[in-house]
Amino acid sequence: MPLNEKQSHKAIPAYKNDFLESCLSANILTFGTYTLKSGRQSPYFFNAGSFNNADLLSAIATAYAHTIVEFLTTHPTVPQPQVLFGPAYKGIPLACCTLLELRRIDPGTWGKVKYSFNRKEKKDHGEGGGIVGAALRDTTVLVLDDVITAGTAMRETIEIVKKEGGLVVGFVVAVDRMEKMPSENDDDGVPRPSAMGQIRKEYSIPTASIVTLDDLIQLLRVQGDEKDMERIQQYRNRYLASD
Repeated sequence: MPLNEKQSHKAIPAYKNDFLESCLSANILTFGTYTLKSGRQSPYFFNAGSFNNADLLSAIATAYAHTIVEFLTTHPTVPQPQVLFGPAYKGIPLACCTLLELRRIDPGTWGKVKYSFNRKEKKDHGEGGGIVGAALRDTTVLVLDDVITAGTAMRETIEIVKKEGGLVVGFVVAVDRMEKMPSENDDDGVPRPSAMGQIRKEYSIPTASIVTLDDLIQLLRVQGDEKDMERIQQYRNRYLASD
């Protein structure tokens, strides 16, 4: 059931609502039972790899761009990024299409900003190296990725950028699952931070997301999807991060 303008404003900001609606209509965000890398059984799954046509790329680029502008506005101490970095593989198209959208919105601010991504395996011929696109040395870098669960990829990206001489000034992801980091005994009931929260604490790097799990629950509530909302709410209560 599409949300009318009044409902959309009451539920979540329009760009968040539009992003979630695009995800649902294209089956990028689906409901069921999915086994995550952590071993958890999740009632929903987000697959950024399914943003595979021009309309969907435009939808996610618009959402990322709005999120980045809001992120920089609400974090005035964060320097203007000189490079958007997309970790291989899913982050690569995210960085490229988002930079184009930011340039469309504000060419004066974003027209000369560059993009970059890493190779999974370093190239030993041609230009060589492990980075494609802009060099990272002495640059401020904003990282774009899809979803973070354990934080391993975030730490790897920080180390890649640091090794190349750049400085990560922020992380922006599509979906913040708001769940605590996995442990050996995952149902121990012990409060733990989310992966994003742990990164903020360890590295003092601010983070942002297009939407959170709470945004999804709110959308389902407004749409009257009680069954999926209840299952996701139960999952949230079970694994909610302490931050």
